[in-house]
Amino acid sequence: MDSRIWSEAELHEEAATLEGQGPEAVLRWGFDHFGQNEIALACSFGAEDVALVDMVSKVKPGARVFYLDTNLLFPETYTLIDQMKAKYNVSYEQVLPLLTLEEQAEQRGDELWKGDPDACCGIRKVEPLKRVLGTMSAWITGIRREQAPTRANAQVVEWDAKFGLVKLNPLAAWKEKDVWSYIMANGVPYNPLHDQGYPSIGCTHCTRAVKPGEDPRAGRWSGFQKTECGLHK
Repeated sequence: MDSRIWSEAELHEEAATLEGQGPEAVLRWGFDHFGQNEIALACSFGAEDVALVDMVSKVKPGARVFYLDTNLLFPETYTLIDQMKAKYNVSYEQVLPLLTLEEQAEQRGDELWKGDPDACCGIRKVEPLKRVLGTMSAWITGIRREQAPTRANAQVVEWDAKFGLVKLNPLAAWKEKDVWSYIMANGVPYNPLHDQGYPSIGCTHCTRAVKPGEDPRAGRWSGFQKTECGLHK
Protein backbone atom coordinates (compact mmCIF):
# COMPACT_ATOMS: atom_id res chain seq x y z
CA MET A 1 0.00 0.00 0.00
CA ASP A 2 1.20 3.49 -0.86
CA SER A 3 1.24 5.52 2.37
CA ARG A 4 2.34 8.81 0.82
CA ILE A 5 0.42 12.05 1.29
CA TRP A 6 -0.62 13.05 -2.21
CA SER A 7 -0.40 16.68 -3.25
CA GLU A 8 -3.02 18.21 -5.51
CA ALA A 9 -0.35 18.70 -8.19
CA GLU A 10 0.59 15.02 -8.09
CA LEU A 11 -3.03 13.96 -8.33
CA HIS A 12 -3.57 16.33 -11.24
CA GLU A 13 -0.72 14.59 -13.09
CA GLU A 14 -2.12 11.15 -12.29
CA ALA A 15 -5.58 12.25 -13.48
CA ALA A 16 -4.14 13.53 -16.75
CA THR A 17 -2.41 10.19 -17.31
CA LEU A 18 -5.51 8.14 -16.47
CA GLU A 19 -7.97 10.28 -18.42
CA GLY A 20 -9.26 8.28 -21.37
CA GLN A 21 -7.93 4.92 -20.14
CA GLY A 22 -11.33 3.76 -18.89
CA PRO A 23 -12.89 3.21 -15.47
CA GLU A 24 -11.15 -0.11 -14.83
CA ALA A 25 -7.74 1.57 -15.18
CA VAL A 26 -8.74 4.17 -12.60
CA LEU A 27 -9.92 1.44 -10.23
CA ARG A 28 -6.70 -0.55 -10.66
CA TRP A 29 -4.71 2.60 -9.92
CA GLY A 30 -6.69 3.09 -6.73
CA PHE A 31 -6.28 -0.45 -5.47
CA ASP A 32 -2.59 -0.53 -6.44
CA HIS A 33 -1.90 2.60 -4.38
CA PHE A 34 -4.28 2.16 -1.45
CA GLY A 35 -4.72 -1.58 -1.11
CA GLN A 36 -7.97 -3.30 -0.23
CA ASN A 37 -8.61 -1.79 3.20
CA GLU A 38 -7.79 1.91 2.70
CA ILE A 39 -10.12 2.52 -0.24
CA ALA A 40 -13.83 1.81 -0.72
CA LEU A 41 -16.65 2.43 -3.18
CA ALA A 42 -19.49 4.64 -1.93
CA CYS A 43 -22.59 2.99 -3.37
CA SER A 44 -26.02 4.61 -3.55
CA PHE A 45 -27.25 1.75 -5.77
CA GLY A 46 -28.03 4.16 -8.60
CA ALA A 47 -27.19 3.17 -12.16
CA GLU A 48 -23.60 4.45 -12.00
CA ASP A 49 -22.88 2.75 -8.71
CA VAL A 50 -24.23 -0.68 -9.60
CA ALA A 51 -22.06 -0.58 -12.72
CA LEU A 52 -19.08 0.24 -10.51
CA VAL A 53 -19.87 -2.61 -8.12
CA ASP A 54 -19.70 -4.96 -11.12
CA MET A 55 -16.34 -3.47 -12.17
CA VAL A 56 -14.90 -3.47 -8.64
CA SER A 57 -15.85 -7.11 -8.11
CA LYS A 58 -13.81 -8.00 -11.20
CA VAL A 59 -10.82 -5.72 -10.55
CA LYS A 60 -10.56 -6.44 -6.80
CA PRO A 61 -12.80 -9.24 -5.48
CA GLY A 62 -13.65 -8.69 -1.84
CA ALA A 63 -13.12 -4.92 -2.01
CA ARG A 64 -14.92 -2.60 0.40
CA VAL A 65 -18.29 -1.21 -0.73
CA PHE A 66 -20.26 0.92 1.72
CA TYR A 67 -23.73 2.41 1.52
CA LEU A 68 -25.45 5.11 3.54
CA ASP A 69 -28.72 3.70 4.83
CA THR A 70 -30.76 6.75 5.79
CA ASN A 71 -33.68 4.52 6.93
CA LEU A 72 -35.67 6.38 4.25
CA LEU A 73 -34.70 4.56 1.06
CA PHE A 74 -37.27 3.28 -1.40
CA PRO A 75 -38.44 -0.35 -0.99
CA GLU A 76 -37.08 -0.96 -4.49
CA THR A 77 -33.65 0.19 -3.31
CA TYR A 78 -33.63 -2.21 -0.35
CA THR A 79 -34.62 -5.05 -2.69
CA LEU A 80 -31.79 -4.12 -5.04
CA ILE A 81 -29.32 -4.10 -2.15
CA ASP A 82 -30.25 -7.71 -1.39
CA GLN A 83 -29.83 -8.64 -5.07
CA MET A 84 -26.40 -7.02 -5.26
CA LYS A 85 -25.25 -8.71 -2.06
CA ALA A 86 -26.23 -12.09 -3.49
CA LYS A 87 -24.56 -11.50 -6.86
CA TYR A 88 -21.22 -9.79 -6.23
CA ASN A 89 -18.12 -10.76 -4.28
CA VAL A 90 -17.42 -7.50 -2.45
CA SER A 91 -17.45 -6.56 1.23
CA TYR A 92 -20.65 -4.56 1.89
CA GLU A 93 -20.79 -2.14 4.81
CA GLN A 94 -24.07 -0.59 5.95
CA VAL A 95 -23.50 2.89 7.43
CA LEU A 96 -26.36 4.22 9.56
CA PRO A 97 -27.01 7.69 11.00
CA LEU A 98 -26.27 8.20 14.68
CA LEU A 99 -29.89 9.23 15.21
CA THR A 100 -32.89 7.04 14.56
CA LEU A 101 -35.83 8.69 12.81
CA GLU A 102 -37.62 8.86 16.13
CA GLU A 103 -34.65 10.54 17.84
CA GLN A 104 -34.30 13.00 14.98
CA ALA A 105 -37.99 13.92 15.28
CA GLU A 106 -37.61 14.45 19.02
CA GLN A 107 -34.57 16.70 18.61
CA ARG A 108 -35.37 18.55 15.37
CA GLY A 109 -39.10 18.12 14.85
CA ASP A 110 -41.18 15.85 12.64
CA GLU A 111 -40.36 15.59 8.94
CA LEU A 112 -37.19 17.66 9.09
CA TRP A 113 -36.70 17.02 5.37
CA LYS A 114 -39.68 19.26 4.61
CA GLY A 115 -38.48 22.34 6.49
CA ASP A 116 -34.69 21.98 6.39
CA PRO A 117 -33.52 19.32 3.92
CA ASP A 118 -29.88 20.41 4.33
CA ALA A 119 -30.05 19.62 8.04
CA CYS A 120 -31.69 16.28 7.35
CA CYS A 121 -29.01 15.35 4.80
CA GLY A 122 -26.38 16.48 7.28
CA ILE A 123 -27.67 14.07 9.92
CA ARG A 124 -28.56 11.12 7.72
CA LYS A 125 -25.90 11.36 4.98
CA VAL A 126 -23.02 13.79 5.53
CA GLU A 127 -22.14 12.84 9.12
CA PRO A 128 -22.29 9.09 8.39
CA LEU A 129 -20.14 9.60 5.29
CA LYS A 130 -17.58 11.62 7.24
CA ARG A 131 -17.48 8.91 9.88
CA VAL A 132 -16.82 6.06 7.44
CA LEU A 133 -14.33 8.06 5.34
CA GLY A 134 -12.31 8.54 8.50
CA THR A 135 -11.40 4.85 8.23
CA MET A 136 -9.75 5.12 4.80
CA SER A 137 -7.32 7.06 2.63
CA ALA A 138 -9.36 7.19 -0.60
CA TRP A 139 -12.89 6.68 -1.83
CA ILE A 140 -14.55 5.82 -5.13
CA THR A 141 -17.70 7.54 -6.39
CA GLY A 142 -20.01 7.23 -9.39
CA ILE A 143 -20.29 10.92 -10.22
CA ARG A 144 -20.16 11.98 -13.86
CA ARG A 145 -19.41 15.42 -15.29
CA GLU A 146 -22.62 15.67 -17.32
CA GLN A 147 -24.86 15.01 -14.29
CA ALA A 148 -24.86 18.57 -12.95
CA PRO A 149 -22.93 21.86 -13.17
CA THR A 150 -21.56 21.11 -9.68
CA ARG A 151 -19.87 18.02 -11.12
CA ALA A 152 -18.67 19.41 -14.44
CA ASN A 153 -15.05 19.73 -13.33
CA ALA A 154 -14.74 16.33 -11.65
CA GLN A 155 -11.45 14.59 -12.41
CA VAL A 156 -10.95 10.83 -12.49
CA VAL A 157 -8.53 11.27 -9.57
CA GLU A 158 -8.58 14.33 -7.31
CA TRP A 159 -8.11 15.60 -3.79
CA ASP A 160 -11.30 15.81 -1.73
CA ALA A 161 -10.67 18.87 0.43
CA LYS A 162 -13.99 18.55 2.25
CA PHE A 163 -13.22 15.14 3.69
CA GLY A 164 -9.42 15.18 3.49
CA LEU A 165 -8.61 12.17 1.30
CA VAL A 166 -8.16 11.11 -2.33
CA LYS A 167 -11.30 10.78 -4.42
CA LEU A 168 -11.65 8.60 -7.50
CA ASN A 169 -14.40 9.27 -10.06
CA PRO A 170 -13.86 6.46 -12.62
CA LEU A 171 -17.00 7.34 -14.60
CA ALA A 172 -16.36 11.09 -14.73
CA ALA A 173 -16.11 11.18 -18.53
CA TRP A 174 -18.94 8.73 -19.21
CA LYS A 175 -22.28 9.73 -20.71
CA GLU A 176 -25.56 8.27 -19.52
CA LYS A 177 -25.66 5.97 -22.54
CA ASP A 178 -22.27 4.55 -21.56
CA VAL A 179 -23.60 3.61 -18.12
CA TRP A 180 -26.65 1.85 -19.50
CA SER A 181 -24.68 0.11 -22.24
CA TYR A 182 -22.42 -1.35 -19.54
CA ILE A 183 -25.35 -2.40 -17.34
CA MET A 184 -27.09 -4.18 -20.21
CA ALA A 185 -23.93 -5.78 -21.61
CA ASN A 186 -22.94 -7.19 -18.21
CA GLY A 187 -26.35 -8.14 -16.83
CA VAL A 188 -26.05 -5.80 -13.85
CA PRO A 189 -29.16 -5.59 -11.62
CA TYR A 190 -30.58 -2.06 -11.39
CA ASN A 191 -33.35 -0.19 -9.62
CA PRO A 192 -36.66 -0.54 -11.52
CA LEU A 193 -37.49 3.06 -10.58
CA HIS A 194 -35.05 4.09 -13.33
CA ASP A 195 -37.62 2.76 -15.81
CA GLN A 196 -40.34 4.88 -14.17
CA GLY A 197 -38.82 8.33 -14.65
CA TYR A 198 -36.33 8.39 -11.78
CA PRO A 199 -32.83 9.08 -13.20
CA SER A 200 -31.54 9.87 -9.69
CA ILE A 201 -32.86 8.02 -6.64
CA GLY A 202 -32.41 9.12 -3.05
CA CYS A 203 -34.76 9.07 -0.07
CA THR A 204 -38.50 8.54 -0.46
CA HIS A 205 -39.54 11.98 0.80
CA CYS A 206 -37.05 13.95 -1.29
CA THR A 207 -37.19 12.16 -4.66
CA ARG A 208 -39.85 12.32 -7.36
CA ALA A 209 -40.07 11.23 -10.97
CA VAL A 210 -38.67 13.66 -13.53
CA LYS A 211 -41.02 15.08 -16.13
CA PRO A 212 -40.13 15.13 -19.86
CA GLY A 213 -37.75 17.99 -20.61
CA GLU A 214 -36.70 18.52 -17.00
CA ASP A 215 -33.13 18.41 -15.77
CA PRO A 216 -32.19 14.90 -14.59
CA ARG A 217 -31.60 16.27 -11.07
CA ALA A 218 -34.99 18.05 -10.96
CA GLY A 219 -36.51 15.14 -9.08
CA ARG A 220 -34.24 15.62 -6.09
CA TRP A 221 -35.42 18.05 -3.36
CA SER A 222 -38.09 19.45 -5.68
CA GLY A 223 -39.20 22.89 -4.55
CA PHE A 224 -35.87 23.74 -2.93
CA GLN A 225 -32.77 25.45 -4.32
CA LYS A 226 -30.89 22.24 -3.70
CA THR A 227 -29.50 19.65 -6.09
CA GLU A 228 -26.82 17.99 -3.93
CA CYS A 229 -27.06 16.31 -0.56
CA GLY A 230 -23.66 17.67 0.49
CA LEU A 231 -21.50 14.65 -0.26
CA HIS A 232 -19.89 16.05 -3.40
CA LYS A 233 -19.77 19.83 -2.79
